[in-house]
Amino acid sequence: MSYLVLARKYRPKTFTEMVGQEHVVQALGNALTQQRLHHAYLFTGTRGVGKTTVSRILAKSLNCQGPDGNGGITAAPCGVCQACTDIDSGRFVDYTELDAASNRGVDDMQSLLEQAVYKPVQGRFKVFMIDEVHMLTGHAFNTMLKTLEEPPEYLKFVLATTDPQKVPVTVLSRCLQFNLRPMAPETVQEHLAHVLQAEGVEANTQALRLLSRAARGSMRDALSLTDQAIAFGGGKLEEAAVRQMLGSVDRGHVLRLIDALAQGDGKTVVETSDALRTLGLSAASTLEEMSAVLQRMAVIQAVPSAADDTDPDAAEIARLAQLMPADETQLLYSMCLHGRGELGLAPDEYAALTMVLLRLLAFKAPAAEKKTLTEPAQERPLQAPAPARTAVPAVGAPPGRVLPVMESREVRPPQRPAGGAPAAAPAVPVTGRPAAEVVGVPVRVQPESPRDAQGPATTTVIPTEEGDFWHATVAQLVAREAITALVRELALQSQLVARDQEHWMLRVERESLNQPAARERLKAALQGAGHAVNLSVEVGMVTDSPARRNAAAAAEKQRAAEEIILGDPFVQDMMRDFGAKIVPGSIKPVTTN
Repeated sequence: MSYLVLARKYRPKTFTEMVGQEHVVQALGNALTQQRLHHAYLFTGTRGVGKTTVSRILAKSLNCQGPDGNGGITAAPCGVCQACTDIDSGRFVDYTELDAASNRGVDDMQSLLEQAVYKPVQGRFKVFMIDEVHMLTGHAFNTMLKTLEEPPEYLKFVLATTDPQKVPVTVLSRCLQFNLRPMAPETVQEHLAHVLQAEGVEANTQALRLLSRAARGSMRDALSLTDQAIAFGGGKLEEAAVRQMLGSVDRGHVLRLIDALAQGDGKTVVETSDALRTLGLSAASTLEEMSAVLQRMAVIQAVPSAADDTDPDAAEIARLAQLMPADETQLLYSMCLHGRGELGLAPDEYAALTMVLLRLLAFKAPAAEKKTLTEPAQERPLQAPAPARTAVPAVGAPPGRVLPVMESREVRPPQRPAGGAPAAAPAVPVTGRPAAEVVGVPVRVQPESPRDAQGPATTTVIPTEEGDFWHATVAQLVAREAITALVRELALQSQLVARDQEHWMLRVERESLNQPAARERLKAALQGAGHAVNLSVEVGMVTDSPARRNAAAAAEKQRAAEEIILGDPFVQDMMRDFGAKIVPGSIKPVTTN
């Protein structure tokens, strides 16, 4: 006697046996009971969720004759009349199933529609079921449109597809569409337990949990995996055997990894990764299992009462949820998802897994151990203490004007002689710097930006009075091509922070731009433009440079151009009526000379 696989043996025969598709069963059941029957139905959904099964049950409901032969249209077919038994066995003459994956041309569709002119031979309705209908060619779709819209009263169309986006809208508009959803792991597990109980097979709860999760919402896949697991386990289902068959990672390894990441234990992370390599377990499965545990941790952190008491690892997951901050849980979850996509890019998936785990560990490093570009001077004990920053009033400057910050060990106030007249102020000594290097006294000084204490630079422009002057000056130099290459970049990327009649001070963010040759050439270009000044360039934060202003102006023009296009009535009509889309980056502002 031949063995019938579980997926076929336990295929639902009535709507009441359907699992996980209550929304479809309710709609079709009410329509059959009230006899509000449409002429075309479209069932969509992933593989193994019941599209063909619903089609066959619907065909039986339309043609059921009842046990006594006097039945009518019903939502509960009897299953014993000739129509029901013939449809279940696939030999009912008035029920035709067409596989559009292999019969997708115009000739195949025409041969099917030729049967539509003949009334049913045995049943009440003639039912055409077209599976994977999205595989039909465009001409085949056009061939069936007229018949699909106005079929004879005895003809019903049932279409099924896993990719409804490829079905023309002219076909979709002629059908009632039902989306069969992927089934929840809990629903699949419950049905597997019922099937195995009927089969008399011993099954461990954790083994069923693994099978239901591996099915990914498909009941047919779950039953096929169960068949395989029964053969692998010698007639019974145990967690270890199912985990070995699926190549799943033991939850203990995953919990150990997450615990090590929470505590910043790099040694345990690397050792566990090496153990996974030795056992030959899948790297993708490891990251997938970690994502599942982190998801449970995030739920517990948000809703402590949402813990799953049926999970044997619930206590350990709850402990890890308390050990790891919620923001780190979210970060690790996101990095595990992205890490799965990177496994195929590495020459060795285990090396890629180790790098993903070390990346997770790197984000656990204490903030005090992370070195930044703004490392305080007191953290470098081998260097001399940083000189004090002292602001000195500008000689001959208006009230309130001060010199730029200068390095000085000590500033001594002028001593008054006995007569009371103020004595001349002595020179301010600068430790470690010759007097010739002291910058000139400026008249106008750009105040320090508050961003210096806030972190790294952004592209935001903070307009200044000196910035207006410097932007206009650089624009003239660029227009006359007085500066090119590195000199032009120095001018565009710099900020004028202080100037007087003889000396200008610039600030750049990149040390590579601060070259002596570039400074001399920029100085010569300024002299040619009527600005005979000396230049000093320092490295620091820049908030108002010609380049930033140009970028801000270009961004504003781009935004205005996009608003004009998107606000155009013709463009809006095209997008609304024909689904038109604007290609990203295709809108460019018009430049005028």
